Amino acid sequence: MTMPLVMPPDDFHHLTVLRHETIEAIAPKPGGLYLDLTLGGGGHTQELLENHDDVRVIAFDRDPAAIAAAGRRLSCFGDRVTLVHSRFSLVRMQLARLGVEWVDGLVADLGVSSPQLDEAERGMSFRLEGPLDMRMDPSEGETAADLLVRLTQDELADVIFHLGEERRSRRVARCIKQALDAGEVATTTDLRRAIVRAVGPRRVGGIDPATRTFQALRLAVNRELEELSLGLAAACHVVRPGGVAAFISFHSLEDRLVKRAFLDGTVWERLQKKPLMASDEEQAENPRSRSAKLRSARRVLLGGQEGEDFDDFDHDEN
Repeated sequence: MTMPLVMPPDDFHHLTVLRHETIEAIAPKPGGLYLDLTLGGGGHTQELLENHDDVRVIAFDRDPAAIAAAGRRLSCFGDRVTLVHSRFSLVRMQLARLGVEWVDGLVADLGVSSPQLDEAERGMSFRLEGPLDMRMDPSEGETAADLLVRLTQDELADVIFHLGEERRSRRVARCIKQALDAGEVATTTDLRRAIVRAVGPRRVGGIDPATRTFQALRLAVNRELEELSLGLAAACHVVRPGGVAAFISFHSLEDRLVKRAFLDGTVWERLQKKPLMASDEEQAENPRSRSAKLRSARRVLLGGQEGEDFDDFDHDEN
């Protein structure tokens, strides 16, 4: 669907990471049609639209607040931009609904946006007290609170270990479950308190002791790695030969999936062997850009291979 489900606050601002490097990789051409899989604050979409006065962009986001805010920000571009409230794993189905088979390039800025982190009611950050939600789309799916109740202690430990790369996951899971049973986990700060009880308050390498566990829970709630894997698989079917796909990741789990996908030389020609990082100037302006990595690759066509016909695609959302 293309209409937002809720109206966002007017201050949905997000600093666009690796903005110029991403657009340089995409190299938008006059009359081109481009896909932004993660609209967010609309920075990459706006940059694409401003490159040429006849460029068009289809932009996805699963957060209805981002869709509504970007709709206001990008309204000056009229029908050159189409906003779609959807998970990007459904990109082929959504493009088919719009009558679009191919796009000339694709950008995805993964992870969580600044407004999502900075709004306490979203429950994404342990720095602000809020409900244990963590959903990118507040209209669907289970919350972090639901997840903590549903998982067994061993299952929770596995999630924290694999998605948070937390070596002390067993101890963390035990302390969280004990706090839950005692009725002591109702907010994000309660959860952080339970984690600190397990691992201590000391920051390791400048990282808060709760960071890895919060990351793991957010990834699990939103199924972010599953979404990324499906989005990468779809990219080779929607980016026309010669077009470029650019993915910005923020942690090793995301970057590993992107790197692995782009290593398939029958589908992609990598534009750089190593990921691009934010400049010192950008990192000083936006500290959250420090962990950003941009990988881009050009869609290739080898041996007379033909693109897959959309008529043969199963449009079942499940």
